[in-house]
Amino acid sequence: MSLEVAVAVPFQQRATERLGEGEFVVALSLDRDWFSPDQAKRLVDVAVGRGLVAEEDGDLVARFDPADVTVPEGFAPDESILREQSTFETALDAIVAAGVEKQRAVAGINERQRSLAVSIEAAAVLFAKEHGAAVDQLAADVREELAAAGDETGEGDAAGEGDETDDPTTGAAEAE
Repeated sequence: MSLEVAVAVPFQQRATERLGEGEFVVALSLDRDWFSPDQAKRLVDVAVGRGLVAEEDGDLVARFDPADVTVPEGFAPDESILREQSTFETALDAIVAAGVEKQRAVAGINERQRSLAVSIEAAAVLFAKEHGAAVDQLAADVREELAAAGDETGEGDAAGEGDETDDPTTGAAEAE
């Protein structure tokens, strides 16, 4: 995965798992000349969004072992890694990285979506978990999205809580 390789390089270069954001940006833009400083900052956002790094006290902390990442000779990342991947794409990448053939993964995700009547994102995360792919952060994000969608429709959560109150005179729930 070229995103993981690009993110690992600054950490490997300094033999650490924690870097200041400025050091990270300099490593990618000035040291390697892979990105402009603005693009390198965008890469930080994408890496945080993908769960590869966490921001702690102004530093970037690798959430993987950068030393375990092999950087191919002559590697130069493509600018396409700067775009945010959808939840589905992220889960699919994790499934393929866990050793499942891409076509089989897509078919399995589609089957889960149909049989469970859930979103493609939820189906992808379920399929990923079933196949041992590391998607814990993604699963948390999907849970939040589902909860937010339930709140927007006024359906509340599974316990029946939402924006409704019981009317003591009728025993029925009514919207506020």
